[in-house]
Amino acid sequence: MANQLKQSFFQVFTLTSLWVTLLLTVFFREQSVDMLYLWRLAGIAVIAAGMFGVMYNALWNHFTLRPLWNILISSILSLSGGMGMVWLFSVEMFDQIKSWLPGMLLLSVVLHTIAFYFYARVNSRRQAEELNKILK
Repeated sequence: MANQLKQSFFQVFTLTSLWVTLLLTVFFREQSVDMLYLWRLAGIAVIAAGMFGVMYNALWNHFTLRPLWNILISSILSLSGGMGMVWLFSVEMFDQIKSWLPGMLLLSVVLHTIAFYFYARVNSRRQAEELNKILK
């Protein structure tokens, strides 16, 4: 499990670094970049890797919590991680969107609930098909 989480962390870290660098290249091509800002980009990648590579993976694949707790924990994690990434990207942008926090939390819970039930339905169909293949 630890090796899987470590590998997932570095995959998400690498992809996030490349994605943010690509976005900055496209949208801020003419601006020069401060060296301190590169560390902020690394911080964004670390937050994304910790959240999506480790916590989501452990929470949904290895922990045995009730679905309600999984949904609440993942909603709060994604919102806090997202706000942290926005703060690292731009403090002014963070100040503009922080008043929308309750609405974003509600939207996060609703979307995580929909995703959970969709994933559970697809996963149960897949497992039923595998069992039917074994029985044949």
